[in-house]
Parts: sequence; C-alpha cells; structure tokens
Amino acid sequence: MTRGVTHRNVSSHSLRQWSLRPATIVAWCALLTTAATTGAQQQEQCGDRAMLHVRVADESGTVLLPGAIVVVRWTDLVERPVRDAAGADGHYSLCVSENVEGATLWAEFGDDSSRQAVATFEPGVTREVVLRILTEGVRSGRLMGQVLDVLTEAPVVTAAVSIRGRPAVIDTNQQGRFVLTGVPPGEHVLEVRRIGYSPLRHSVTVGQGLTTDVEIGLVPAPVEMEPIVATATRVRRLEITGFYERKHWGELTGLGHFITADEIDRWRPSSIAGFVSMMVPGMSGLSNRRMSVGFSLQPCPMKQYLDGVLLRGGGIDQFVKPFEVVGIEVYKGPASLPAEFTGSDARCGAVVVWTR
Repeated sequence: MTRGVTHRNVSSHSLRQWSLRPATIVAWCALLTTAATTGAQQQEQCGDRAMLHVRVADESGTVLLPGAIVVVRWTDLVERPVRDAAGADGHYSLCVSENVEGATLWAEFGDDSSRQAVATFEPGVTREVVLRILTEGVRSGRLMGQVLDVLTEAPVVTAAVSIRGRPAVIDTNQQGRFVLTGVPPGEHVLEVRRIGYSPLRHSVTVGQGLTTDVEIGLVPAPVEMEPIVATATRVRRLEITGFYERKHWGELTGLGHFITADEIDRWRPSSIAGFVSMMVPGMSGLSNRRMSVGFSLQPCPMKQYLDGVLLRGGGIDQFVKPFEVVGIEVYKGPASLPAEFTGSDARCGAVVVWTR
C-alpha cells in the first residue's frame, strides 16, 4: 500500500496505538458508523450497479477535508472521467456505470494532492477508498502516454511499460494508453516491450509533482527503422485545475475549444478577446454569434472566468494581459459546459482563462 492512499481497514494494531486517546477512538468509531449507514443508503440507490465511496482526509487520515476535488479516470477510458468536489463531510459517492471494471482515482486540495489509488468494481458491491492529501508537497511525478504502431498508427495493446530499475510494469490498455505513478523526479530510462515489435529504451525526465506525456511509436520487428518518441511536460497549475482532462474529452467529443501557452506565445496577441475571436469560429470578441438574446440578433455575451473565478464586472482584458495567460477554454453553449462552469446564466457558453 503506497503512502497517501489506503483502503478502510481499522486493525487491532491501529486501535492499540490510539489506546491513550479514548476521545479519538469514540470520534473515529462514530465516523465509521455514519459512513457505513450512508454507504448502505446510497447502495440502495445504485441498485445492481457498483458504488464507489471515497473519503478524503489529511495525510494522517484523521481530519476530513470538505470540498476536496475527487478525480476518477475509468480504466477502459470509454466513460468520461469524473471530476467533482467532495461534500462538507469530506465524502464523495457515485454509482458506477455498468460494464466498468475499474478506475484510477486521486484527490486534490489546493496545490496538494493524494497518491493515486486503483479500484476494481463488482455489481451491487460498494468499493470504499480513502485518499490522503500529501500536505508536505508532491515528491514524485507521473509518466503517462500512448503506444502506437509507427506504421499504421494503431494502438499497441498489452505492451509492457516500465522504468529501468523499478519493479512496476504496466500493460497498455485497448487504446494503447498507460500511467506510471510515483516516479521519482529526475532522468529515467523508459522501457517498452511487445511481441512482434522491436523493444524500445528511451530517456525521459520526470519533474517533481508534474505529469510527463509520452507518445511512443513502436516499430514492427522485421522493419528496419528507428522508433519515435515525443514528450511534453504539463503545466502543474493546469494539471491541478483539470485543464488537461477537459481538453482531452472536449477535443474528443468536439464540445470545447482549447488554446495553449504555445499558441499564445506563437501569435503574441494584443488582447485575449481578439485572439479568442480569431482562433474560435463563430465568435465575436467574447460573445457567441450563433446564439441570440431574446428575439434580437445581438451576439450573446459568454460568461468569463479568470483562474476559475466568475467575473461579474468588466471584460477579461481589463484584468489580465495575454502574456500572463497559460491556457484558455472556450465552450460555446450550455450543453458543452463542464459542471464547474454551469449556471442559470450560462446559455451563451463560457470562456475560461488561466494565468501562469
């Protein structure tokens, strides 16, 4: 069991450690009783489906953290990932879709996060996971990516991915994707093997608290050519705020437009409103030309967010300059809005700007 991620299991050893603190034991037992009752009630709502029940706590596991963000990435990557806030009691529950067998999940609280946990599901069974926020800072990084056939660009399934010198070996899924967690910061040798392909060894650099994306092109064994590897390090701030998760699914479903720091640096725009209008079809400044207000043909003003905070007075260009921006999200209608940017006044869509 990795530090920072644990499943609910109060052992006799744990109780002996707390023998000098009876008040803590009473409070802890009351918490478990309440959680069990709540879990049973919610399991009835899920019926024959599995239920995931998450508790987010501090690093010691004794203090619950209300409002912490829980992220659930389904193993098969067919279902859209979940990114939602825990309740006022630090608990979060959801019914798992049918045919989903597992998930990788973690929690975020401010600039801190927990280790990743892997959960498997059975119909009608509640899976309980405790995620502990590492408040002393993230000491390791993540390595995630996709393995493709360099000739056909088709995903390579069940390729063995590992870091030389470390015991963990991950097999790629049906989309050729993999995630290696708890990787120490520094330079490592990534090894990828699959029968029918030439083995690959490639140096990668993993940053502390950062995710490094890797796209790997394996070469079929009879073909004489060099493998292809492309890497990119994600911006930590955007990683925490869920920008990359929304970008992945928004581009996959066509429900959002995303502008990165590289595009902003390349074009060097003089204003954010003008740049968004240039990059996103159907925009007039930060208004949606395809929507209308009442029966008029006036452009529909979109909601504007700066670092996740809704601006209620003035435009985005009054608060931030383009060179200060690291990412922009554009959603052109209420149907495409993620849950954190919805509301009664969101019919025109939203523009979300993130600073460096």
